[in-house]
Amino acid sequence: MKNFQNYTPEKYGGPDYQKVEDGIYWGPNPYSLSRPGIEELFVTSLSFEMEPDRYGEEGGCPQDITQVPFEDILDDYSVFVTDFYDALNQESDCTCYQEFGAFEIENIRNLRGLIGKRFYAVFCGKDDPEGGGSEYKIVIE
Repeated sequence: MKNFQNYTPEKYGGPDYQKVEDGIYWGPNPYSLSRPGIEELFVTSLSFEMEPDRYGEEGGCPQDITQVPFEDILDDYSVFVTDFYDALNQESDCTCYQEFGAFEIENIRNLRGLIGKRFYAVFCGKDDPEGGGSEYKIVIE
């Protein structure tokens, strides 16, 4: 994944969102029914491009973001997807749009550290025939 950029959707200008700092907003939790009592959270939106020649990103596109390395972003930065921007991703050939949420602002700040960088997986082991997955490491540059 490369070319991480800030993306500011129109909805952030609406009454449901408050700007906290550059690119970070306080807004409604789309999962509040499953997390009673947590009605709002910190969000940011980013755009990025898949790299089909990179390990784990083969066949990836805005309509089908690959699990590797995307899940590593979610895990490494303790964030989750709060909006998939389906219409934008359907219209785009190469740029992916995602909104990320977290209950701690520091997680969003750290995630935004990817802006201008690449985040990708490098294969460093054999595929596990038992179904345990492949060995890889994450590189950020």
